[in-house]
Amino acid sequence: MIALVALVVLLPLTGALAVAVRCRARGAGSALIAGAIGSFAASIALAAAATGHPHLQGIGGFLYVDPLAVFFAITVCLVVVLAAFGSAAYLRVEEDRGELSSFQVRLYFVFFSVFASGMLGSLFAGNLGLLWVLIEASTLASAALVGLEAKARSLEAAWKYVIISSLGVTIALLATLWLFYAGSALHLTSNERLTWSYLFAHAHALQPGSLRLAFLLAVVGYGTKVGLAPMHTWLPDAHSEAPSPASAMLSAALLNTGMYAVIRFQAIAKAGLGNAYPDHVLLVFGFLTLFVGVIFMVRRGNFKRLFAYSSIEHMGIVAIALGFGGILGLYGALLQVLNHAIGKAVLFLSTGDFVLGYRTRESSEVRGALGALPLAGGVLVLASLAVAGCPPFGIFLSELTIVRAGFARSAPVLTGLLLLLLVVGFIALVGTTLAMATGDGPEPLHPYPRRSGRLLAALPLVSGLGILALLGVWIPGGLNEIIVHAVRAIS
Repeated sequence: MIALVALVVLLPLTGALAVAVRCRARGAGSALIAGAIGSFAASIALAAAATGHPHLQGIGGFLYVDPLAVFFAITVCLVVVLAAFGSAAYLRVEEDRGELSSFQVRLYFVFFSVFASGMLGSLFAGNLGLLWVLIEASTLASAALVGLEAKARSLEAAWKYVIISSLGVTIALLATLWLFYAGSALHLTSNERLTWSYLFAHAHALQPGSLRLAFLLAVVGYGTKVGLAPMHTWLPDAHSEAPSPASAMLSAALLNTGMYAVIRFQAIAKAGLGNAYPDHVLLVFGFLTLFVGVIFMVRRGNFKRLFAYSSIEHMGIVAIALGFGGILGLYGALLQVLNHAIGKAVLFLSTGDFVLGYRTRESSEVRGALGALPLAGGVLVLASLAVAGCPPFGIFLSELTIVRAGFARSAPVLTGLLLLLLVVGFIALVGTTLAMATGDGPEPLHPYPRRSGRLLAALPLVSGLGILALLGVWIPGGLNEIIVHAVRAIS
């Protein structure tokens, strides 16, 4: 199993290795796609190998594999595959047009590979200190992607991202140190006091006051990576200015990695403090985040900023589901993580066609996309409906599960507020994308002149939508088993 973990984490680095041997965009993109597919296949094999084993711990506690880590690894690997195809098509056009130099393209593939590998490595970190280090490393790698175009707005967004995220991970470091202090009375070695499995097993013996503060700091610190309000302000700028495939990675993979860290801390806090305090903290942050995301979605402007606020909305929904708790709440939260990752990856990848074709990111300047760019326009409409929670797509099923958890375990007024905000978000998102897809507008350039580029760009869009539709009507038995075991691992 350790060999499979190594394959999952290291195979995305093939893109960086291709750059090291001086490949152009075509060669580096092909290498990245091959590595991403290999990593995803290894994650599936790891899930099969982990069946029947509650967890695997090794390398002095620094490596930890359990169903929760495997579930998030499959989710992130799937996003990396979709974004790798999108990157290969998008970067090739940008390089041919002279929008990006060959040096910038090589930088993109290097930092994309390091970013993906760092995120995947953090999921298998059994030591909370190592988890912090790897998430910080992924922050630095992704910041380079945000500022890749080296324009004033992209550099400003990258700088803002680094500053706010660095503040967040500093607070997350304080949370880790405070949790270490909370276990000072335990007869454990220094390493064991930072190892997730030992802390979870001995949570009842941790100092309650220190554990409360550690959990709150973790929600604020890692919540900055997630985009929880009020630490969300970096997210719209970074998502709107990064290249579209990088935006897909930020929204669909990075946010989920931060949420993974929050879930680990929540499991320890609930084992040591009971359900009330951790649940209430997550409900407060979740509803605040959902409200902020929905309110800013009402404003029409940069369509990539709109989708970024939609990501904030969905992270609020996941936090609310974790706050509702119980089997339904946790199951719904994990299912929402998976569905949001796929849906938002498809949505951001489709924006690459509009950026390349219309040469704008303003929704008011994109009209008639269904007629001018039939595939991208159709995907835009269907993906926005899916992300907004329309049946028969998977997000409808996960949000329905979360609403059921709210009625079962929380006050009806909170569940009613959740439903109201979901309706407002639906109208704001779908209204904007329908306006972009219909009507009369300027004739765009064809985003992908070459047939190979069109195929590379179409594959992740069509396959991602297909997976979302499948998850709306049927959850495969193997996936359901992984989610159920993940819920048991943290409850």
